[in-house]
Amino acid sequence: MPERVTIIGSGPAGWTAAIYAARANLEPLVYEGAFNEDNRLKGTLPLGQLALTTEVENYPGFPSGDLTAYLDDSIDGKIRKYMAPHQKEGVSGPELMELMRQQAKNFGARVVTDDIADIDLSERPFKIKSLGGDEFESHAVIIATGARANYLGLESEERFKNAGVSACAVCDGAMPRYRDSPLVVIGGGDSAMEEATFLTKYASKVYIVHRRDEFRASKIMADRALANKKIDVKWNSVIDEVLGDEENGVTGVRIRSSIDDSKTEELEVSGYFAAIGHTPNTDFLKGQLETTDKGYLVWPVSHRTNTSVEGVFAAGDVADDHYKQAVTAAGTGCAAALDAERWLAEQGLE
Repeated sequence: MPERVTIIGSGPAGWTAAIYAARANLEPLVYEGAFNEDNRLKGTLPLGQLALTTEVENYPGFPSGDLTAYLDDSIDGKIRKYMAPHQKEGVSGPELMELMRQQAKNFGARVVTDDIADIDLSERPFKIKSLGGDEFESHAVIIATGARANYLGLESEERFKNAGVSACAVCDGAMPRYRDSPLVVIGGGDSAMEEATFLTKYASKVYIVHRRDEFRASKIMADRALANKKIDVKWNSVIDEVLGDEENGVTGVRIRSSIDDSKTEELEVSGYFAAIGHTPNTDFLKGQLETTDKGYLVWPVSHRTNTSVEGVFAAGDVADDHYKQAVTAAGTGCAAALDAERWLAEQGLE
């Protein structure tokens, strides 16, 4: 018998969709992703991008404070014992995701720790196959697979992730380690301009490292960054290595001229922000849903989470190339579950 709704993905959008679908008695099946080396290298492990961050200061309802007793009481003990100790600074990304996951399970969501390898959206019910070989059908599907941040691929980038290396200034910029310190932003598009300008609220100085002699950003965004006295642009330059140590995390970067390889310079910074875009996690869809020119799923109906295929809904960063925040992802997860519930009712499948 086909599932009524299958949710693919496990970040804030996926878990919120699961909570709402479960409370609507739809008994959602959630494929949260697989714990494997391929997903680790791509940054697509279960629980989404938020699980790769440390403190989460801007998610409503979780002010700074000691949540140890609450976490111990709320999360399944088998999972809790393997989680990092609570730092008593407010909720962390992994903690918030585990709380959402537990909440969805409490309402009856069924969770499978595996990836979806193939899906046929050409007819309903949709045919789905997991990486582990499970095959089933589903009347409705919610895609909440998110988008992974692009990095340069340096070994030193990977080593200092969550220790000064970030891909989200809005998420992390206000953290203590970045305040009143010099920072560096990598990129030359609108995202880099926006990130650098935002970071000037907290940093003593922000370097923008760009491999060309002019930005790709829109003129208004570029002019705004160039006019900011806290921003110093390193033109025709690329990152050679992220510098740091185990105790302090990122302490600097070494940049190299993109014109003359023999010219290098070291910048003393406490934070490194990659602003070279995101890649939506849609490979498994094999082009069956309409996307933007950047690869994000399209919401063709205003203020709805419908996709280009009836019965398929999208939530979170896989369709949102603008906000990219946990709270907005959760909001669209809620909307997707409500849209799916109403659509199933219209089909007589509630």
